Amino acid sequence: MKLVGRSVDMGELNGVRVLDLSRALAGPFCSMMLGDMGADVIKVERPGLGDDSRAWGPPFIRGESAYFLSLNRNKRSITLNLKKPEALEILYELVQSSDVFLENFRPGVTERLNIDYKTVKEINSEIVYCSISGFGSEGLYRDRAGLDIIIQGMAGLMSVTGEEERPPVKVGVAIADLIGGFYATIMTTTALLHRARTGKGQQVEVSLLEGTVSIMTHMAHIAFATGETPKKLGTAHAQVAPYQSFMAGDGKYLSVGVPNERLWAAFCEATGLMELLNHPSFNVNAKRVQNRAELIKIIQEKMLTKSQEEWIEIFDRVGLPTGPVYDLVEVYKDPHIIHRGMIMEMEHHKAGRIKQIGVPMRFSETPCSIRIPPPTLGQHNEEILRELLDLSREKIEALREGGII
Repeated sequence: MKLVGRSVDMGELNGVRVLDLSRALAGPFCSMMLGDMGADVIKVERPGLGDDSRAWGPPFIRGESAYFLSLNRNKRSITLNLKKPEALEILYELVQSSDVFLENFRPGVTERLNIDYKTVKEINSEIVYCSISGFGSEGLYRDRAGLDIIIQGMAGLMSVTGEEERPPVKVGVAIADLIGGFYATIMTTTALLHRARTGKGQQVEVSLLEGTVSIMTHMAHIAFATGETPKKLGTAHAQVAPYQSFMAGDGKYLSVGVPNERLWAAFCEATGLMELLNHPSFNVNAKRVQNRAELIKIIQEKMLTKSQEEWIEIFDRVGLPTGPVYDLVEVYKDPHIIHRGMIMEMEHHKAGRIKQIGVPMRFSETPCSIRIPPPTLGQHNEEILRELLDLSREKIEALREGGII
């Protein structure tokens, strides 16, 4: 396990400043990735309250939300009461030296707060202004709140998740929010590239619903081709068989996938089910999909004859895609995960030594890094106001006493 802290590593976005006014998940996930790539992320929060997710729990670590800690490293926190004109002026001054403005308010809110793209662009014409919302800035659902579970349901994702004949199931993580964060990161960095080429900033807009609809891909095309909603298949694949998880003889689960006929032959040989190889019900993938229930019953009975570890060793030996079905505690003990630096530790101002998921983005010349821990609320007020706006300690104290910060 690697220990991280302040680092001299310079990522690809070193020198880029992000004003992050987002809360909860999609926006903070985006700004965390930008921070991991070297950006200076300034998280703008409400005095006394901060990001909503600071209160989400349990668990809490010495009063700090584990949820918040998971999404807010590589950021500095400043508190601004944007309902007060003096706080708004401070924000405008920060806009002047920033490259990215990130927000995930419901459409219309930024106009009421006087921090919409038109206003911000007048202050800094080269700004990349990223807006994240549930349903986009126009359309029938524009004014609806877009929580992850709402989006998963409306995008059709829940309709194909879970077991057949059972109610629709939400994916175990907030995948709609995370997809929105990924799209926001891609679009923001692309807009920065456009600015580098042309000198022009722009607004980029991310809709959680559209992002989640976009990942339905092959499932959507089943519906396009047949006019019917694909069935829920648990861990199975709608168009490939076998391709799912099985219980082994020791009660543990493993997954195995057989996406072509070469691997089907290897699977039959590895399992000792050679009678299935050229069986007229299973000899090509289309027939295996058509006769899935019968095939899976035969395979599951066979899987019970050996342990999870034994089957994985057998399948690995012949090159079959396979792996254990871990719980989260097992994931973070896996030697490969540890070797690849996906579990990190760092010191937090209040929570002490905390674990962080590592950075999966790898650049040979401009490596990502985890430099600073998730901030406490307003932790960097004085640092930011002195460093970027050259305010005196007396002025900062007056702002604090006036409820501005």
